[in-house]
Amino acid sequence: MNKIVREHYPVANLPEDLREGLAVDATVKIVVEVEDAAIQNDIDRYPGFKDFPMVERKPMSIADTLEAIRKYKAEGRPSVSVEEAVSRIRELRDEWDD
Repeated sequence: MNKIVREHYPVANLPEDLREGLAVDATVKIVVEVEDAAIQNDIDRYPGFKDFPMVERKPMSIADTLEAIRKYKAEGRPSVSVEEAVSRIRELRDEWDD
């Protein structure tokens, strides 16, 4: 990967869009790196990613969230006490010690 580093570069020499918010008489450190073309696109970065359908998800509204909670509670799943949860976790952990 190619990389160019310039320390103490005058802000006055920067393009206008990069000077925004900086003092004109200040100096900055500039780092320019050329990205690897193979990783510029997520579809190319992850093999098999392009095979998945692209689904646009919208945030749930409060009403939708409350309805989902109501449906979950209506399923009657038994709740687990803290002691029971800790006991289960310890049992699973101890399996690895054997």
